[in-house]
Amino acid sequence: MSRTIYNTATSLDGFIATEDHSLEWLFAADGSDALNETETFVREAGAIVAGAGTYEWILKHEGGDPWPYRAPTWVLTHRDLPKVEGDLRFASADTDQELRDLHAEMVEAAEGRDLWVVGGGGIAANLARLGLLDEVVVSVAPVTLGAGSPLLAGRVDLRVLDVHRAGDFACMRYEVVRS
Repeated sequence: MSRTIYNTATSLDGFIATEDHSLEWLFAADGSDALNETETFVREAGAIVAGAGTYEWILKHEGGDPWPYRAPTWVLTHRDLPKVEGDLRFASADTDQELRDLHAEMVEAAEGRDLWVVGGGGIAANLARLGLLDEVVVSVAPVTLGAGSPLLAGRVDLRVLDVHRAGDFACMRYEVVRS
């Protein structure tokens, strides 16, 4: 059965990117162990959903063409973005019902494997608000940013499932508590 999992990294003060959408801060610490854990999760994911900012960062910093992931990927956006070779689907989900319908489509495409919410915090928080997010897996980098894109853009109640150290990162896995 597919689970919807927001798996990301954050600064100690809760930002996933700087105000100018940079992730360079993420590579300043020893994160090799955390990266290995994330790579294993990514290889096993059946579908991916990302925001436009995350998509653009991946294109610019991870080679981009072809798309570096094999799983079908939805990019939530209202803009025209460059499309590269790969299983990419651009969509918007402006209403709760549209997001529910899109989530159902992504879960079906995942074929029983996990749906990876790669970014951003608004997408994850909206999925949680609708009862569609199952877990939050977060690697906390030993840095503060002071401002930027928040880890979660809204209230999400969580229950700790696991905490461990991976290099310089504190890694935590939470279950989303549904009301």
